[in-house]
Amino acid sequence: MEYAQRTEAGLSPGRWLQERYRDVRETTERLADPLEAEDYVVQAMEDVCPPKWHLAHTTWFLEAAVLQRYAPRYEWYDHNYAALFASGEFGGEFHASVPRGVGLRPTIEEIYRYRRHVDERILELLENADEERLARVTPYFELSLNHELQHQEQLVADIKYNYFADPLKPVYRERKESGLHVLPYLTWHKFAEGQAEIGHQGPGFAFDNEMPRHKVWIGGFRLASQPVTNGEYLQFVEDGGYRQPRLWLAEGWNCVQKYGWEAPLYWEKRDGNWWYYTLSGMRELELDEPVCHVSYYEADAYARWAGRRLPTEAEWEVAFSAIRPEGNFAESGWFHPAPSGSSHGELLLQGYGDIWEWTMSPYLPYPGNRRTEGPFGEYHGKYMSNRMVLRGGSCITPRGLIRPTTRHYLLPEKRWQFSGIRLADDLEE
Repeated sequence: MEYAQRTEAGLSPGRWLQERYRDVRETTERLADPLEAEDYVVQAMEDVCPPKWHLAHTTWFLEAAVLQRYAPRYEWYDHNYAALFASGEFGGEFHASVPRGVGLRPTIEEIYRYRRHVDERILELLENADEERLARVTPYFELSLNHELQHQEQLVADIKYNYFADPLKPVYRERKESGLHVLPYLTWHKFAEGQAEIGHQGPGFAFDNEMPRHKVWIGGFRLASQPVTNGEYLQFVEDGGYRQPRLWLAEGWNCVQKYGWEAPLYWEKRDGNWWYYTLSGMRELELDEPVCHVSYYEADAYARWAGRRLPTEAEWEVAFSAIRPEGNFAESGWFHPAPSGSSHGELLLQGYGDIWEWTMSPYLPYPGNRRTEGPFGEYHGKYMSNRMVLRGGSCITPRGLIRPTTRHYLLPEKRWQFSGIRLADDLEE
């Protein structure tokens, strides 16, 4: 698809890479445009990063992955930045030694100067590179841009948590309507047992955790046509779901007690009514939107309460592999899950965009996956421990990150990402 876009635009490989580079880098800075100076340095909890760090880290990544390898006589912009903005890629060569929320310097103005410096050198490199050098630089270039797309998503999620933690609960952007609301029409889609293939294969970029493509055996299953809505999850809350240990995995129940969970993250009860924080401020809970900001433990408990289960990641990929990855992604500008725009119960809806959907699969390497040296081997493989897989992307995920094979992963107690629920069940004989 990327080659087709380049050909249709009549661009040379170097020029096409330049245009793509500008688009990604400018999008990151547009996401930061609404921020005030005070917002750039806030880190409201350990899981989130200050916005300034995202802007600098993605730039350092480009320096390390591309300029240090392929720009003739390139010297580091500042040797101290590795201690501030590295994160352990590139074979463990670099590790930040300063906590992300500690540094007051460099200032945000200096970070933007840093970005300009690296942008100029990257564009110069692409302008002057011959075909042989372009062929060598492109894999690292692609990795770096996809890395920045991931940080665009993380930046927005972190801003939301930082703003929510502020007593005044500021507005990041004014609300943008998502269009027509259609009452959910839930149906169950059946998939027969059999052998299937999952994982990435062929041309186009993919992360290391999506490969290799391999065969799996899947039992017969049913999958809900739509994600679980706020209204459906509210029934679980009001039925005492957070007070019934029998519904919860042991570690999940520990989290309920330790953190005092009574509802999804960002929900608040005011004068008997439920409200929730969004990037456009506090709003009364809209019942037909997909429920969001729930942990794996909450998703699993809700499924058990509903008499169902979560899908495996193989089931999810088999169900959605033939469906084009289109939906409510970051490009829509809504930055919030939208109600279903269709009442067509014969279709699988909202699998892409809106919310990342928890699966019941632990995050492990695929059969035959072997770690290689350097950034390609360590990029996602090093996190294959104690995490669960999510699929489909969310309303703050850049569209370019999502393929039917894309694997996201989180620790099962995490809630600040835009994560939700789709139910599954075994197919009855």
